[in-house]
Amino acid sequence: MDAKEKTARVFFTSNLMAWNKKINNRLMPWKGIKDPYKIWLSEIILQQTRVEQGLDYYNKFVHKYPTINDLASANENEVFKNWEGLGYYSRCKNLIATAKFISNEKLGVFPNTYEEILTLKGVGPYTAAAISSFAFNLPHAVVDGNVMRVLTRFFGIETPIDTTEGKSLLNTLAQNLLDKKNADKYNQAIMDFGAIVCKPKQPACNTCNLSKNCHSFNVSNPEAFPKKAKAKAKSNRWFIYFVPFYKNKVLVGKRQQKDIWENLFEFPKIDLNEMPSLDILNNSENAVLLKKMDMTISEIPRFNVQLLTHLKIHACFIEVDLKKEIQLECFEYVDMKTLKNLPFPKIIAAFIQTKNFQKQA
Repeated sequence: MDAKEKTARVFFTSNLMAWNKKINNRLMPWKGIKDPYKIWLSEIILQQTRVEQGLDYYNKFVHKYPTINDLASANENEVFKNWEGLGYYSRCKNLIATAKFISNEKLGVFPNTYEEILTLKGVGPYTAAAISSFAFNLPHAVVDGNVMRVLTRFFGIETPIDTTEGKSLLNTLAQNLLDKKNADKYNQAIMDFGAIVCKPKQPACNTCNLSKNCHSFNVSNPEAFPKKAKAKAKSNRWFIYFVPFYKNKVLVGKRQQKDIWENLFEFPKIDLNEMPSLDILNNSENAVLLKKMDMTISEIPRFNVQLLTHLKIHACFIEVDLKKEIQLECFEYVDMKTLKNLPFPKIIAAFIQTKNFQKQA
């Protein structure tokens, strides 16, 4: 490291900490607490989720499950129902598994080292660094989207952040910049700075106390950072859901396969990777389900869309009044009162709400 680079790093860390002490007034319910359970809970909820969206979920979970033992002993369908609408449901699955592990195997005591925290399900290097630094002030730098944006802008890093080289470079830089005696305050400061000063759009450069030495500000191009490799196009899936009623009950099943929405409930469906046509829906393979329900499809309903990270889901719903009871593997009939307490993917939950099935309970 040459003298110029060393000076830039010292300037960055000292001015960031000064901003945090004198100016930063960002308030969040988990900020400054030392309870590793609540810190872990907040970090899992906020993975790939905006703070504004995750805040109500955090408050709800803390209220319903004030300790990790409470979460571990809760009904799993209830936990998924409380997670409903937050997305990325593997997080909820891992949340439950980790709570049970700590409650049963660790007697409710949360691990207190970075290495052990990293072994927990659903915890990667960022989350382990956040928990270990915020709860135990261990010297591990966090590197999330806010941090990457701040560092690439200030130091003028052109390497795409979604490449192996870019991630390695930023992790090393972040660790070198860390105020190791005050890791908790430093990590919170740089995340807050990225959220309220060095924002993705229209950053507050004119009031930023780092701007004097910021590369992107001095070349008048902050929004060009961070750089990313070319994004992959989203693939598409089409779900034709059937909502079969029989004697005021509806047929639903729990998704068990290693796929999107694992452990959530759904209606029987035809799952396609291409735009459906009447010929496709009524072909021999799909006709097995239609025959069981004693129906044919003469018109395809309008599709609703839900966007996932790398997937675009198209879903439509066809209500079916069954003439006789049918049996499908892994599906069961539930009444309307039970239906409203089951966790569903967002696109199905919206359909249920629109049809107002819950009022039939």
